[in-house]
Amino acid sequence: MAESNFVDYVKIYCRSGKGGRGSVHMRREKYMPNGGPDGGDGGRGGHVILRGNRNYWTLLHLKYERHVFAEHGGNGSKNKSFGKDGADKVIEVPCGTVVYNAETGEYVCDITDDGQEVILLKGGRGGLGNWHFRTATRQAPRFAQPGEPMQEMTVILELKLLADVGLVGFPNAGKSTLLSTVSAARPKIANYPFTTLEPNLGIVSYREGKSFVMADIPGIIEGASEGKGLGLRFLRHIERNSLLLFMVPGDTDDIRREYDILLNELAKFNPEMLDKQRVLAITKCDMLDEELIEMLTPTLPENIPYVFISSVANIGIQQLKDILWEELNKDSNRLEGLRQASIVHRAKDVTKLQQELKDMGEDEDFDFEYEDADDDEDFDYEYEEIDWDDEPQK
Repeated sequence: MAESNFVDYVKIYCRSGKGGRGSVHMRREKYMPNGGPDGGDGGRGGHVILRGNRNYWTLLHLKYERHVFAEHGGNGSKNKSFGKDGADKVIEVPCGTVVYNAETGEYVCDITDDGQEVILLKGGRGGLGNWHFRTATRQAPRFAQPGEPMQEMTVILELKLLADVGLVGFPNAGKSTLLSTVSAARPKIANYPFTTLEPNLGIVSYREGKSFVMADIPGIIEGASEGKGLGLRFLRHIERNSLLLFMVPGDTDDIRREYDILLNELAKFNPEMLDKQRVLAITKCDMLDEELIEMLTPTLPENIPYVFISSVANIGIQQLKDILWEELNKDSNRLEGLRQASIVHRAKDVTKLQQELKDMGEDEDFDFEYEDADDDEDFDYEYEEIDWDDEPQK
């Protein structure tokens, strides 16, 4: 079976650069026997930075990048010369990426916008050269400050797709067919369960050049929260959606019961998803006559909008678009952007996190070696460590 290009979960070891050492050097020039100290400061270590990039929509480009190292800062030198700052390491991620500490499960940050940058690990500050420590009674200090140490962390990058409308339904409910009808997306469509094995996005065109984004995820079944079917792995991709479109085939025995089952599975995954706007689409209505539709209508949920559609026969599609657009632009949904900025991300349970890593094949230990910057250059003078909280006043 071909390996999927849809990657929404990766584990990476990250390490920032350590600060360069301050120089211990005495000025040596002709006719200046008492030149005094002139050791320069060390350079700053490189940061590890996360940057949102709308050109990516999966984490595939990071699947095999297991180690990310920023550059160490250069050491100071004579004539008060500063060491070179270490180069930052920028990790480009798709918008909607959430970052967790792989060891503790603690939430770290969330990248939601194109161009948004977050410093994941700060590089160490460079050490001060010995000229900073000269005083009236200590005119030739033979010590300097070492650079600050590097920071390191193993992180989990988890992608949650950003879309306006998320499709929720059982396998073969017609989700992929609808997406291919209303957008240019071409998901795989076939007459067997679980045809869709990974999420798909499509841009739905509306009136007067307006549009919204629709996300199709693999179908869920009763008991998915216990791991049946494809489980609930892909439900994270509709957590950020403004609206959920529930899709139930019109030829099912009990439309209301299937809707309640889907609602129950969502509640088990994340109870907050029940607070989202909901619309019900009864699919494959070309198989129903007018009399049967009239009989089914009283049995449908009363508290949400519903529409009978057929993607194949193009029945009710424009009406569905109208309902979705109206619901997306209700006063209660206009604040969705503000709510996204204030989403509370809970730390992951460590036991569940380890199981997720195992399921994704990301549970192996990292083996790596890196050089010690203190061995890169020889120092001519001894130095002693100075407390960073006890810096001299300039």
